[in-house]
Amino acid sequence: MTKQITVISGKGGTGKTTVTSSLAFLAQEDVVMADCDVDAPDLHLILQPENIGQEEIYITKKVRRIEEKCIRCNLCGEKCRFGAIDAYNINDFKCEGCGLCVQICPEDALYLEKILTGTIYDATTRFGPMIHARMTIGEGNSGRLVDQVRKRAQKKADTLEKQYIIVDGSPGIGCPVIASITGVDLALIVVEPTLSGIHDLERVLDVTKHFQVKAMVCINKYDLNQENTQKIEEYCKKEEISVAGTIPFDPVVPQSIIAQKTILEMDNESLKDNLREIWKNIQEQLNKH
Repeated sequence: MTKQITVISGKGGTGKTTVTSSLAFLAQEDVVMADCDVDAPDLHLILQPENIGQEEIYITKKVRRIEEKCIRCNLCGEKCRFGAIDAYNINDFKCEGCGLCVQICPEDALYLEKILTGTIYDATTRFGPMIHARMTIGEGNSGRLVDQVRKRAQKKADTLEKQYIIVDGSPGIGCPVIASITGVDLALIVVEPTLSGIHDLERVLDVTKHFQVKAMVCINKYDLNQENTQKIEEYCKKEEISVAGTIPFDPVVPQSIIAQKTILEMDNESLKDNLREIWKNIQEQLNKH
């Protein structure tokens, strides 16, 4: 049965995507990758996917007016709680597509139109298949687009009989994060040893607990602040959260990103050993289920 691992973080820039790409390498081609950070995807910068198919996704709806039917009664403007419409204007950025104005219009002058939410790409990489997406600029339904990415990744894994789906999730605790972790076998939280990092970790763990998702923690750049690293380890012990491993600060990491490679493809055996240990601990945790 395919195991799903989502890599998340409390904020952007913690090394989440760097860790995700390394796990993809370690999965030894028995994996489907899914980039669910659809608001700001960058897994493709390392994996360099070759797109073999794409599909436009229409999820969002916006109100439209048939001008010749409208009698300018402004009932729509009076009832719209978002201030998205009045007798003469429609503001797409404020419209939530709820459809109330359409229902109450006495002249049937309003209707909802589906808007391009984003595009999902089916791709191949040097480590195996990858599903990724790009949101339309200004769109806000990222959680629902993430759901579509995950469904396609699952279908791909089932068809190709892959053992793992590794998801690069969104940072933070919002809708795309919830859509990235719901129903997965394990959430790996990448955290930095800073005070804000500890706070972010607590918030993300609250989300994983609420949705009953098993979590592990990876401490990136742990050696920059040993005191805070110890605080994170103590907090995880208290909350009965396993620490999958630690990654030291190393110039090889930004060099790997510039070279469009994973850390495992660089010349630093010590750093590779850290990531191999993390992968081993993840596999052991997955085998407990």
